[in-house]
Amino acid sequence: MRERGKKGRSPKHDLFHVIHKLPYGDTPYVRAKHAQLVEKDAEGAIAWFREAIRAGDRVGSALKDMAVVMKQLDRAQEAIDAIQSFRSLCSPRSQHSLDNLLIDLYKKCGRTEEQIRLLKRKLRLIYQGQAFDGKPTKTARSHGKKFQVSITQETARLLGNLGWAYMQKGNYVMAEAVFKKAQMIEADGNRACNLGQCLMRQGRYEEAQCVLEEVITAAADGKSRQRAHQLMTELKSAISADAFVQGIDQLLPLWRSHACTSRRLPIFEQITPLTLTDQLSCS
Repeated sequence: MRERGKKGRSPKHDLFHVIHKLPYGDTPYVRAKHAQLVEKDAEGAIAWFREAIRAGDRVGSALKDMAVVMKQLDRAQEAIDAIQSFRSLCSPRSQHSLDNLLIDLYKKCGRTEEQIRLLKRKLRLIYQGQAFDGKPTKTARSHGKKFQVSITQETARLLGNLGWAYMQKGNYVMAEAVFKKAQMIEADGNRACNLGQCLMRQGRYEEAQCVLEEVITAAADGKSRQRAHQLMTELKSAISADAFVQGIDQLLPLWRSHACTSRRLPIFEQITPLTLTDQLSCS
């Protein structure tokens, strides 16, 4: 007789659930996860997640997972509506992860004002000591893996998102201030690139170049260095274009002074007119 695990489960049955990261049982939530992860049936998973919410079966997890599936199907607005409709049924512990998901959904839908309001509210909770249930760290999960997040890391992350939201609204002054604050709390290569891009948009090319050069030489993240190189190329193009425009601006007074005496631009006035002999020799 084969050795069986807890509650009559065989080792093979346990291995299947470990591989697919499935919970045990035959509840609506378990069926939803099976449809999502094993059958790859997104629509079926959404239907079972809704059933789990109605049945009170792991409501917080069901709502979050359903919203994630909707986001993957480019149904971000529907996911926002679902969270706003059912989050009152979820435990206080679930609210933090739902807020983080809402921030991403607002960003995807271009609802920048709501994104900014939610980010400010979360930052206010940190300032008031109400985040993480008053603890300095919390356990987070991403792609099935658990890791510890500190208040410092969370604050810098939220500030980085807030700075990006301000950039989308074209408010580069506020974005710059927020990015700099985030970098003071915890330096990050990607946020530094955002700061460099923000400075570029304000025409402060020398400052932007200093920030991007630091990312290229010091950032441990290869993606950040690659992005800094791309931004540096854009920066050089912007400097060249700006210099060209400034050159034209310097010529405008000269062109205006000749407007009354000649219909031709000054550059043509500087060319010595061809004599008749020259014209004949060229023909």
